[in-house]
Amino acid sequence: MSSQNVSRLSSERNVFMLTRCAVLAAMATILYYIEIPVIAFYKLDISALPALLAGFAMGPVAGLVVIVVKNLLHMLGTSTACIGELADILMSGSFVLIASIYYKRNKTRKGALIGMLFAILGIMIAGVLVNYFILIPAYQTLFHMNVEAILGMVGIDAVDSLLKLVLLVTAPFNLLKGFVVSFITLLIYKRVSVFLHQ
Repeated sequence: MSSQNVSRLSSERNVFMLTRCAVLAAMATILYYIEIPVIAFYKLDISALPALLAGFAMGPVAGLVVIVVKNLLHMLGTSTACIGELADILMSGSFVLIASIYYKRNKTRKGALIGMLFAILGIMIAGVLVNYFILIPAYQTLFHMNVEAILGMVGIDAVDSLLKLVLLVTAPFNLLKGFVVSFITLLIYKRVSVFLHQ
């Protein structure tokens, strides 16, 4: 095969990959607006699902691209001064990267499952760190919210400090989110992977 043909095929693959990423990013953006209230200001969404599908089908970079594009689009109508979107890039990004990197090296159902278990642990840790060091301090500064006001929104007597908030509320919430996205991925990936690989 000539170098010209190789270059053309490579270009076609890149275009097709970008097209698939764009479609999945659009799906992720729509899912981002479908939120289920869980507790206080924590709302569950499954917008990381298309990104995880992209990561499994096309690699970690594709999954991260979907996460970033989704959040850039969401920033156009943000109500959090882009803080929430930045936090989602860090948390959902870590989730998708961990799962897809592991799966890339172990492309079996077992590899996908183990990768997602590591990813759930990753999003829990990322959620705690991002909320404690970035998200909550940013809300305090930009929206002039004191600690008592934030803790009052949670409405749990045992949660009387920011550390307890991230350990007792944020961590379990991200555990739930990671589990839900992983479970749905396990159910549908084989069915949609045919289209993602075509």
